[in-house]
Amino acid sequence: MNVSLWVLQAVLAAVFGLAGAMHATLPKEKLRPMLPWVEDFTTTQVRLIGAVELLGALGLLLPAATGIAPILTPLAATGLAITMLAAAVTHARRKEPAAVAVNVVLLALAALIAWGRFGPYTF
Repeated sequence: MNVSLWVLQAVLAAVFGLAGAMHATLPKEKLRPMLPWVEDFTTTQVRLIGAVELLGALGLLLPAATGIAPILTPLAATGLAITMLAAAVTHARRKEPAAVAVNVVLLALAALIAWGRFGPYTF
């Protein structure tokens, strides 16, 4: 199970790292055709969402891999799960069921990592 959690952490870190980099760096005008939800947020808010996703991605891997404050790994997973919960609410409000489904899957995977790393498979 430990290896499975590591693989899952790496996959989620890649997903959130790429999404976070895109949200944090691309202008809102370029994001709008791909991500219509950016209409509901200011440029600063979109960039902050990207920063949260990037930090969460780093938090999934670096603390555990380096052995420096490994408690941050399940905390990062919990933070990303909360972020996906908020994203699901936003997409549900906008009536975007496909996006809600993606958010629920990412939330479940982040919650699984948090459970595993807080519980039976700590570092």
